[in-house]
Amino acid sequence: MQQHDIPELTPDEELDRTRVLPDPVDPLEGSARLPELRPDDEPGPEDEPEVPQEPKRRGRVVRKIVKYFLFLVLAVAIVAAGGIGYLTVTEYRPAYAEDAQRGNVLRESKLTGGQTVRVLTLNTGYGGLDAGEDFFMDGGEGVRPSDAETVRQNMLGIEDLIRGADADFVMLQEVDTDSKRSYGYDQWRQYEFDLEDYESRFALNYSCDYVPYPVTEPIGRVHSGVATYSRYDITAATRYRLPCPFSWPVRIANLKRCLLVTRIPIDGSEQELVLVNLHLEAYDDGEGKEAQTAMLLQILQDEYAKGNYVIAGGDFNQSFPDGTDRYPIASGADWTPGTLGDLPAGWRYAWDSAAPTCRLLNQPYSAGSSGTQFYVIDGFILSPNVEPVSVRTQDAEFAVTDHNPVVLEARLVS
Repeated sequence: MQQHDIPELTPDEELDRTRVLPDPVDPLEGSARLPELRPDDEPGPEDEPEVPQEPKRRGRVVRKIVKYFLFLVLAVAIVAAGGIGYLTVTEYRPAYAEDAQRGNVLRESKLTGGQTVRVLTLNTGYGGLDAGEDFFMDGGEGVRPSDAETVRQNMLGIEDLIRGADADFVMLQEVDTDSKRSYGYDQWRQYEFDLEDYESRFALNYSCDYVPYPVTEPIGRVHSGVATYSRYDITAATRYRLPCPFSWPVRIANLKRCLLVTRIPIDGSEQELVLVNLHLEAYDDGEGKEAQTAMLLQILQDEYAKGNYVIAGGDFNQSFPDGTDRYPIASGADWTPGTLGDLPAGWRYAWDSAAPTCRLLNQPYSAGSSGTQFYVIDGFILSPNVEPVSVRTQDAEFAVTDHNPVVLEARLVS
């Protein structure tokens, strides 16, 4: 293998180690330079690309609204289910026949055969439906009077009507004993106390701890019924349950209609005067009124078959024979009563259409107003052995209730 010698450097050629090397070549020399960054020029949030935030925020808001709405619906459903459950458990379920409640006054006077008696019937509107009121079920807006004093004044006015009639027997409907709508007044006993000389019996036809409609201002607690007052001795009184046309759950917070059958003995006779106080169905499709009327007529005929004198009176919520002729139904959109049918042979209706017995509560009362409706739905049914002497509707101009009193004079035919 051949070896090559490395030539030695001459002194002149020896590397000068102290020589300064030239500056390195800048590869960007001659080209554009980027500006130097200063603290003020450092990138900030405002220099970042904008990302749309509105859709995200809108989505979050919508999700929250939906969530709260579902929670609200669930809460309402739970409360409603609980309320319906409570009302179902506590629903008023009277037996077919029960003893009526008796008042505090006792009368010992006896009727005599062939006597003429005077009977008054009046739907008192629980002291809350005077001339200045309307009612939501009739197309108005009212639910109850604005204060207890209004109810008290109406009750005093009702007592004046009763005193003015000087009746032997008084049949009242829509008499409250403990209701929110009448501010807790026990009207049944108050009337008995104030009128002094009447013995009385009472039968519930509406008993509910909480009526939940209308939703914006619920009726609330209602305990109400029919009351019969007598200046003569009462031997017995029975509450008879009428058919209810409503099914669950509407039924649980609705009226449970009845007949209050009161027996007045006749001196020296086995016969009795049987008074039947009634308030038939109002806001049904018509079948309820028909079924209740059929039961009423059966009870009346049964009592007459025993040889008794029978007078049924009250608010039929059905028009008497010429009622719609005298006060034609102006609008099918308004509440319309049923029509009373034919009676068995020998039986008769007793009514007076010279003045209306009831007004529609779509507005406050205004005499002669064409904006409201009038009816003849209050009166009497008489057995063949009860002869009418007179019957008169007292035009009280609906001052203290939405009904006018109807007064009957009749003779018990021996």
